Amino acid sequence: MGFKTADFPPVDTATFLDLPLRERVRTLALHWVEYGFGSPKMIHTVYVLKLLVLYIFGGVLIATATSGAGPFWAVGAWWNEPIVYQKLVLWTVLLEAIGVAGSWGPLAGKFKPMTGGLLFFARPGTIRLRPWRRVPFTDGDSRTVLDVLLYVGFLATLTIALLAPGRTTAALLERLPDNTSGLVRPALLIAPIVLYILCGLRDKTIFLAARGEQYLPALVFFAVLPFTDMIVAAKLLIVIVWVGAGVSKFGKHFTNVVPPMVSNSPSMPFTSIKRAHYLDFPRDIRPSGVASFMAHVGGTTVEVITPLVLLFSTNYWLTLAGVVMMVVFHLFITSTFPLAVPLEWNILFAYLTVFLFLGFPNADGYGVFDMSSPWLTLAITAALAFFPVLGNLRPDLVSFLPSMRQYAGNWASALWAFAPGAEAKLNTIEHRPTVNQLDQLIGMGYEPAVAEITMQQTIGWRSMHSQGRGLFSLLYKHIPELDRWTVREAEFACNSLIGFNFGDGHLHGPDLIAAVQARVGFAPGEWIVVWVESQPIHKGTQEYMVIDAALGVIERGTWKVADAVEAQPWLPDGPIPLRVTWRREDVGAAVAPVTRPAVQPAE
Repeated sequence: MGFKTADFPPVDTATFLDLPLRERVRTLALHWVEYGFGSPKMIHTVYVLKLLVLYIFGGVLIATATSGAGPFWAVGAWWNEPIVYQKLVLWTVLLEAIGVAGSWGPLAGKFKPMTGGLLFFARPGTIRLRPWRRVPFTDGDSRTVLDVLLYVGFLATLTIALLAPGRTTAALLERLPDNTSGLVRPALLIAPIVLYILCGLRDKTIFLAARGEQYLPALVFFAVLPFTDMIVAAKLLIVIVWVGAGVSKFGKHFTNVVPPMVSNSPSMPFTSIKRAHYLDFPRDIRPSGVASFMAHVGGTTVEVITPLVLLFSTNYWLTLAGVVMMVVFHLFITSTFPLAVPLEWNILFAYLTVFLFLGFPNADGYGVFDMSSPWLTLAITAALAFFPVLGNLRPDLVSFLPSMRQYAGNWASALWAFAPGAEAKLNTIEHRPTVNQLDQLIGMGYEPAVAEITMQQTIGWRSMHSQGRGLFSLLYKHIPELDRWTVREAEFACNSLIGFNFGDGHLHGPDLIAAVQARVGFAPGEWIVVWVESQPIHKGTQEYMVIDAALGVIERGTWKVADAVEAQPWLPDGPIPLRVTWRREDVGAAVAPVTRPAVQPAE
């Protein structure tokens, strides 16, 4: 990988796309093992500069200059100032909501333009996805002028709260009598909180893009709790985020996440280390024992035990060790440049760890038992744990983000399959501020074949995760001429339609397909979607749907997670076992199962 040169798959661009899909997936998955997406380091440099200049420098400058807690270069003067902490949270929410923080740029499938968010959310007529059908006044799937006003109002009120000077309170001065910078005024937070909720009820995409599952509770704490309770509640929030994410990694999925993540890391220069995460490259690229250790010792164990130690420890050195552990944990994730590139989120959490547990240690009266009322502690804990518990039991009701399943590998996922030429119909959608990613790349000067192979690298990536094996099995079963069709990774593809993606299949499920179909009008058999829900924590299966955009759901069923994780990414032994629970009887040959020859790995 060079600074300006990508590590493109070693294929003949003139003939590669004529190969059977299994051979293409195998080639791209093997290439991913050693090179990941193969992006030139120039792209990572752009992300680092954005992180350092826009996010860190810009955020610290604004937070210190507007609160009197500076100057910004005197880190010792502001790192533990409560208002700086509050304003850095507000700054992060603002950037996420605009679309220039997580899920930004080429690594998130945004090539030209590199920003989604604002371009979609502030434009009437774009696709809107309501989270729950039963919520009144949310009918429809088109963004209205009201939606735009709510969104712009959200950004404006966040900005006002961010820029306004602080105000001291009696509760703050009781604990910090020398404090002069104060706290963000609670009255200024009421409007952002209300608009956060209203925007989210009208369009779940905005709520998830602004990471409402984590930042909305923080804003509520800022607005309604006295100082000590606010700090303790913030500790409960970050610990539940960590522990929830750790618990979600208990299953079989997460081990499959670590190898492709490490392979994609530009900070991992040694090919031998990347290969060590796979059983027997290139014959068997299922996760190795090294990958399992990294996943469940370096990942799950750290993410469950360390936060609990931080929550209850009153020993300085033990607390310091826990803080260092979690800071390194978040910096490691940042260094891997995961495809949704939530870099700002990880840097903020590294800072919050230091601020909360070293700046306001439990031993100084900021422990979990120091809240003003034990009933308040229980109520906040129950409220914060509600969606993670519900989402793990009923993943169909809750996005994987409020379920706290970040990076767990247990995601609702999908693949899109278009009949020859049908994908181009998406470019006829009105009010859409971008075009298909293939056309974005061609518009940047890529040759069509090179652009197509670049896009197919994402389906090679999907095949390396547990859901990919089931999804490809469904495609092989339902589309006899699949080798001629265009297959797209839905997480990547959907962001050109709604302006955001973050690994959540709920953003590109039946509601989005219906919204697109209403605008485009695909014929039966032109656009087939295979979609799978996350695995409930108490079951060993995942529930799938096969959707024809023109006909709706045409099949439902399940597969065993154990079968999916045991298969090779390119399915050399054929599709994994699928259990059909329901099928439309009037779809004819469109769902006729087919048997395809196995493609054996090269020796």
